[in-house]
Amino acid sequence: QVQLVESGGGSVQAGGSLRLSCVGPTFTYSGYCMAWFRQTPGQEREAVAEINPDGSANIADSVKGRFTVSRDNAKNSIFLQMNSLKPEDTAKYFCAALFSGGERCPPGSIYIYWGQGTQVTVAS
Repeated sequence: QVQLVESGGGSVQAGGSLRLSCVGPTFTYSGYCMAWFRQTPGQEREAVAEINPDGSANIADSVKGRFTVSRDNAKNSIFLQMNSLKPEDTAKYFCAALFSGGERCPPGSIYIYWGQGTQVTVAS
């Protein structure tokens, strides 16, 4: 069973910043593609950022220039640095993982493992 644990959510004023963290699978972590998704009630889950085992990343257009994804394989962790937050960024943010054996995951890959999520609320 792969466990993912997110942290770092909270409430912030528009224009502020938050940094989300996710501790991922401890075994062969470097073989996993990792991603951040977000979801608001009644809406579909949206991919925010994906990062491959080699550190290459894809960022959603809606957050490009404001959000940065990174990973630290030595700590089995990924991070989502969120700057210039907007009220429309309010959502529950989820960490996800997909084992790829170290290969890049194509855009639109189906992630298998999910964390419980952490709430981000941005006040106007």
